[in-house]
Amino acid sequence: MATTEPAPADPGRAARHDRPRGRRPSFVVALVAFLLVGAGIAWAATTYSTCRTPPDPGGTVDLVVPEGATGQDIVALLREEGLTRCDGFVGNLLLRGTGAANELLAGEYTVTVGTPLEDIVTLLSTPPESVPTQRLTVPEGLRIRSTYPGERSISSVVKEQLDLSAARFADLAESGRFALPPYLPEGTPTAEGFLFPETYQLVEEGLDERAVIDRMLEQFDREAQDLPWGNAEDLGVTPYEAVIVASMVEREAQVDRERPLIAGVIYERLRRGMALGIDATLLYDDPTPDGQLSTTDIETDTPYNTRMHTGLPPTPIASPGAASLRAALEPKSSPYLYYVLCPKQGDGVHRFAETYDEHLANVRECLG
Repeated sequence: MATTEPAPADPGRAARHDRPRGRRPSFVVALVAFLLVGAGIAWAATTYSTCRTPPDPGGTVDLVVPEGATGQDIVALLREEGLTRCDGFVGNLLLRGTGAANELLAGEYTVTVGTPLEDIVTLLSTPPESVPTQRLTVPEGLRIRSTYPGERSISSVVKEQLDLSAARFADLAESGRFALPPYLPEGTPTAEGFLFPETYQLVEEGLDERAVIDRMLEQFDREAQDLPWGNAEDLGVTPYEAVIVASMVEREAQVDRERPLIAGVIYERLRRGMALGIDATLLYDDPTPDGQLSTTDIETDTPYNTRMHTGLPPTPIASPGAASLRAALEPKSSPYLYYVLCPKQGDGVHRFAETYDEHLANVRECLG
């Protein structure tokens, strides 16, 4: 009996049954991508909402927006001062969302912590109301009080430009009531050296002698922030004594490049125990007040006679500017111990010497 063998299976058909289609992996990838996008959107929404929420209320901040600050700079400043929760991309996005990112004005503002960003932006983009002010310009190197008729001093400038009492101003500044630690210690009898030379715009309302002194001391404190006071200890002086040195540099130096060099001479003479011999200190407590150095002045024993006494005078002798303060804290080391004004080398230029004999030769050549 004939038999029939079963027909072989189609290999191609069998292969299709054994290998499933690639639909499931594609679905998984799409699902993961969808979840990631959703999570990103949720995170962005949460971050945006958090950044948009003002910090918890608490006190005020004196905010200073510098000239030329960009919107990005201001966003970073607001975050740094604790007035907003975020800076960077989200902070910039929020600022742009106010529509006033390009209208913010430089200036000083008092902002309450917890104020919404929109209100901060309104404050920073609103021009301040015009307030009547008076201008005061105090040059470097003046002392508080005039000691002879016609001597220009801080008090005389205050009288001339603000029409305030020169006597009341000087009496108050020398009353010992002011302190600016660590520079001007509590109990110091005078604010000499700390009424910073600057041009001020002073609010006219309530302007009196004390308000002027307070503002000038405040300016000294601001200027002092950028100076290397840590050097004072290495130089063997306190911050107050560094201001004394700076005041002498201010009265002695007329050319900026010489300030650190003159400061270096002062410190070297102090280190060696030599008398400073600075006539400007003697004239500060002039026995014959006339602005001129006389034999009587030189021979009179006062704490400010640095020809007779070694060490520093008891107080600053004038108000130094920033350049002299920096020179007193960053003096230039040199072998010099003497200097003399030498007009033939240029206006205000000094000639320096290592030895007394060299100095005497310089005096003959420079001053005839």
